[in-house]
Amino acid sequence: MGKIIAFTNITLDGVIQAPASPDEDTRDGFTRGGWAAPYAAMQDAGDVLGNVGAALFGRWTYESFYAAWANRTDNPFSAFFDNIQKYVVSTTLAEPLIWQNSTLIKEDIAQAVGRLKQAQERDIVVFGSGALLQSLMRDGLVDRFVLLIHPLVLGSGRRLFADDGTSAGLQLASSKTTSTGVIIATYQPADPS
Repeated sequence: MGKIIAFTNITLDGVIQAPASPDEDTRDGFTRGGWAAPYAAMQDAGDVLGNVGAALFGRWTYESFYAAWANRTDNPFSAFFDNIQKYVVSTTLAEPLIWQNSTLIKEDIAQAVGRLKQAQERDIVVFGSGALLQSLMRDGLVDRFVLLIHPLVLGSGRRLFADDGTSAGLQLASSKTTSTGVIIATYQPADPS
């Protein structure tokens, strides 16, 4: 059975919006995009993706990743994203999806993701996809959080952990610090006992 791994760039104040570029996600008037780029931490976190067999996206992140990675040949992540099986949660998209190896999930997200976990032998990674992750957290479906914690406080922006009453106890499984000060912390749900 596969595990759901949340893999995301995050600031000290919990912001996950637009880490890659200034125009990546300007929703709600967000003007601080591109905050993770100077830290170049992704290559230091690649080892946590060793057992990944599929990716799970919300619509917004899927379309952003497609625009950034599809048909690119200048980066090792391009082949990874082109070839991996991608599952996309959306109520507005229709099949066929634009990116190869993509499957649409339109309804009953918790049940569909639960079936995916059962069917997959390898892990399923969720990149970004804040609204999707919040839904998966409410349903207790996230097995591991890999957080690339950047030494920044932005003061505004969409956050990973919403103020909706959802709570979770986590335990640190591993951590390392990059040369640029990013802490790559892997957490898993704490034993409730």
